[in-house]
Amino acid sequence: MASVAADKIDEPAALRLTNVTKTFGGVKALDSVAFDVRSGEVHCLAGENGCGKSTLIKIVTGVYEAEAGADIEIFGHRETAISPTAMRASGIAVIWQDLALFPHMTVAENIGFDEMVGTIPRPVRYRQMHVRARDMIAKLGLKLDLDARLNSLPIAQRQIVAIARALMSDARLIFMDEPTASLTRAETDRLLDIVRTLSAQGVAVVFVSHRLGEVLEISSRVTVLRDGKLVGVFGTQGMTQSRLSELMTGASVEQSVSARDRSAAAPVLEIAGLGREQEFADVSFTIRAGEVVGLIGLIGAGRTELAHALIGMTQPTSGHVRLNGNAVATRSVRDAIASGIAYVPEDRLSLGLIQPQSIADNISITVLRRLLDRVGLISKKKKGDLVTKWIADLAVKVGHPDNAISTLSGGNQQRVVLAKWLATEPKLLILDSPTVGVDVGARAGIFRIVRDLADSGLAILLISDEVTEVLSNADRVFHMSNGRIVGEYDPRSAQAGDLEARIYA
Repeated sequence: MASVAADKIDEPAALRLTNVTKTFGGVKALDSVAFDVRSGEVHCLAGENGCGKSTLIKIVTGVYEAEAGADIEIFGHRETAISPTAMRASGIAVIWQDLALFPHMTVAENIGFDEMVGTIPRPVRYRQMHVRARDMIAKLGLKLDLDARLNSLPIAQRQIVAIARALMSDARLIFMDEPTASLTRAETDRLLDIVRTLSAQGVAVVFVSHRLGEVLEISSRVTVLRDGKLVGVFGTQGMTQSRLSELMTGASVEQSVSARDRSAAAPVLEIAGLGREQEFADVSFTIRAGEVVGLIGLIGAGRTELAHALIGMTQPTSGHVRLNGNAVATRSVRDAIASGIAYVPEDRLSLGLIQPQSIADNISITVLRRLLDRVGLISKKKKGDLVTKWIADLAVKVGHPDNAISTLSGGNQQRVVLAKWLATEPKLLILDSPTVGVDVGARAGIFRIVRDLADSGLAILLISDEVTEVLSNADRVFHMSNGRIVGEYDPRSAQAGDLEARIYA
């Protein structure tokens, strides 16, 4: 367990905030929060979605302005003129979950963009940029093809590019927002090694993650926020995941196996020899009414590709699909919806939600025809009744249904995606990594909904790369590797460690 800042307690803090408050529309996103990070420390900022983590980061980086009375010190200097430009000049950088890189530019161009181009257009010195990028990658103890296009790299290497780019601007304090959300275990371990390297070089790192195990592994202290207020600052020595969960949520979050034998129930989905060239092959399994079937494997194993074929985003090149005993050929998403298949995608921001539109519009978008009145216009009453029902049924925390979907936390956005698809009254619900970027308390709430849906008779395919998630919430588990099903497990007898060893072998 890390305690990298133990010898830096007497040094000026890399960052110290006191009495930070921020209000949006009468709601306090932050309420008199204090927060500090030491030079060379790996510090975790923890809390459920909506607790104020992102707001705090945006205040530190000058995106938002704190209310009167806040005091902000950076490397021992009190800051009065805070802006994104000023904060970058002070040595603060943020690596957001979406990385904010240029996919069609090379590795070297991405790393050197800010330094070589800057705010004033000027000729780019490509040779110097290449040398500087190479030196920065070497400083991290790594090797990358500097001429490779960013979109040709796996997500783990793009993370490295984002870190190198931050260091090129002489960042001495780096915020990392959910840096491991899309990484495999091996890739996560490599990223944590890089974080330790940065710490040893004196760079302070604020690590934001919902994976509590890695929080305790990498950080020396953790600051916990709940409902915009500071719960406290805790050393990670001796801290447990269950205790940290309690601090974040204010309640105990239990994990237990909920698997049941559904072999006597009627088949809902039957897949036989399903394949798609270069993606997956010879996939066969059945999901019965009221059954949750887990599908686990590394990113790239073919899990999401299989889901895309079932929902009609792509078409299989071999095999057969039957739904409630009837052959199904989903040539489009519309065909799949009409057949009774619903899909909650892994990337809810770009595939699951329409960001500029309201909460109400997002919930109702899949069933607009059902909401038409006699003259063919959308009935406000029908729409309002539908939206009110699903907000209540899924306990979505909203200010007003007409607010933008972006005003909701990750967990509540995911509930809206669920509502949108459940409104279609599906026979089969596909959940692709439904808790990516969702905090521990919201995860428990989402899976309570999933179990209630299964109890009502809905067949569910749960896709995940987290072993404990599928073992706790599925009735059966299939392991997918290199596009094929390579194992089946009963959560009531399977051991998490054994399954992890097979997956990450």
